[in-house]
Amino acid sequence: MFPFFVRSRDMTETITSVNNPKIKDAAKLLKSAPYRRETGRFIAEGLRLCTDAALSGISVEAAFVTADALAKHADALSPLLNAAERIYVITENVCDRLSDTKTAQGVFAVCAMPGDTAGDAVDPNGTYIAADHLQNPANLGALCRTAEALGLDGVLIGGGCDIYNPKTLRASMGAMFRLPCYSAVRLADILSALSAKGMTLLAAVPDAGAQKITALRPQGGKVCVVGNEGNGISDEVLAVCHTRVTIPMRGRAESLNAAAAAAILMWELVRNDG
Repeated sequence: MFPFFVRSRDMTETITSVNNPKIKDAAKLLKSAPYRRETGRFIAEGLRLCTDAALSGISVEAAFVTADALAKHADALSPLLNAAERIYVITENVCDRLSDTKTAQGVFAVCAMPGDTAGDAVDPNGTYIAADHLQNPANLGALCRTAEALGLDGVLIGGGCDIYNPKTLRASMGAMFRLPCYSAVRLADILSALSAKGMTLLAAVPDAGAQKITALRPQGGKVCVVGNEGNGISDEVLAVCHTRVTIPMRGRAESLNAAAAAAILMWELVRNDG
């Protein structure tokens, strides 16, 4: 009944009902950030994202796949199915219950969140981007994807949208599985501790009077903070930052999308490295 690459029949089960407790649990992980935090688990969707999780060493509690996905993606699914503690073959109606996309691939994984990485694990000689209450999950995911691509040492996340929001995970293209992400209830507290360790704290603001990021070359460890899409960086975070920086712009635009601004800032932070 099951494809040859599934490790053993006793690890598999077919689920046809959306009322199955496993499906209700997975669907709740999809919809509820508090439930994700409470249980320390999240759900990933899509062939690439789910296999990225498995290949990145994320603990996969369960894989949910449709028979069609098993038939189409036998080889590509192997890392996920080999890593999963349990494998569930699901019907299309169950797939629809778990999907957050318009065109589902029929591949899902319930995973354990990586151990909460405290801010004291930040390398004081490293280069980091910090997000202060970003509200758009796509912005946060894109920020993390760019941070990984440019070789930053990690991302500090202070409030805002959940890093395990399905839209954040998709926008990050798996970067959040590989890049150290440090969550903080109060970003200002972590930044203050990093300042005490000698790190330079930069606050990105749309202010012509701030220093141009293109002309600034801070040495040693550094963190650049980007703010909320509507309100910018909070006053308490601004208060602990050493320098306000801005992206010089031409034309009539007053500001940039948060993810676009973060990409420029990160490029400027690393372009003279190495």
